[in-house]
Order: sequence, then structure tokens, then C-alpha cells
Amino acid sequence: MKQIVGVADMKVSNNPADDVITYSLGSCIGLVIYDPVVRVGGILHYMLPESAIDKEKAVQKPFMFADTGIPRLFKTAYAMGAMKPRIKIFVAGGAEILDQNGFFNIGKRNYLALKKMFFKNRVMIDKQEVGGNINRTVRIEIASGDIFLKTSGSKEVKI
Repeated sequence: MKQIVGVADMKVSNNPADDVITYSLGSCIGLVIYDPVVRVGGILHYMLPESAIDKEKAVQKPFMFADTGIPRLFKTAYAMGAMKPRIKIFVAGGAEILDQNGFFNIGKRNYLALKKMFFKNRVMIDKQEVGGNINRTVRIEIASGDIFLKTSGSKEVKI
């Protein structure tokens, strides 16, 4: 069953029949995690790096921000049996779609927030497809852990 992750949303599953997918990652980041032993995987689609800009919004929509969404993604996976040392990580997005002159640098700032948090917590990214100025769609098959990426104007490819 297809589990769609919207903008400022997250889904985690251990159902082998599930595919978790998020569409049209521009400056947003799609963080995909997967534990191959317990077959738990999920995607977080966050929009902004720091919840400090709107603490009230962060309470209502924690998946909108890197600093509130990323910990919840991992904690949800841990509650389903995933373990930090086994988790495989793929990151997509962080592009400059509407800001190609780099005035706001939302994509870069989103990616930097993730990198800082991962560095602090000793988490390594296994694969990534970030930056540039293209939209990306990412999908994970829970049964196999296979991750697929589609960019604008191209066919979906296994990563």
C-alpha cells in the first residue's frame, strides 16, 4: 500500500506491503531511514531548518522543521524496533528551485541543519542526492529497503 508523505509530514512503517513516498522535493529535504534487520523505514519531508522562527507552528506541525522533525522520525523508528547502528540513511532535496540566485538559500540551510544534527549525534549519511535546481521524488519499499529516486523529466531509478 502506498503511504504518501506530504509536505511537513512523516510516515514510518514496518508493513512489508508498504511503499512510503514523498513527491516534489525542492528546497525541502526528504530524509529516508531504514533498518534492514527489523524492516522499519520511513520518510520525513521537512520545509525549514529551525523551529525557533515559529515555536507555536513547531508545536502544531513538528515535521515542518529539521530540528523538531528529525528526532521524531528516529524515535518513531526506534519505537518499532529500529536501532541506530543499523539504520541506513538517504537524503534528497535541498535544491534552490524558486531562489536560483541564492538569496534565501533555504535548500542549503535545510541541508546544513541536518548535517549539524547528524554530526552532533554521530549519524552518517549512506547516500544523498541534494542541491542543484531540480525537483525530486523519493520512494522506499519497506519489504526490501530499496530506495527509488525520480527527478523532473526522468524515469524513476533505484539508488
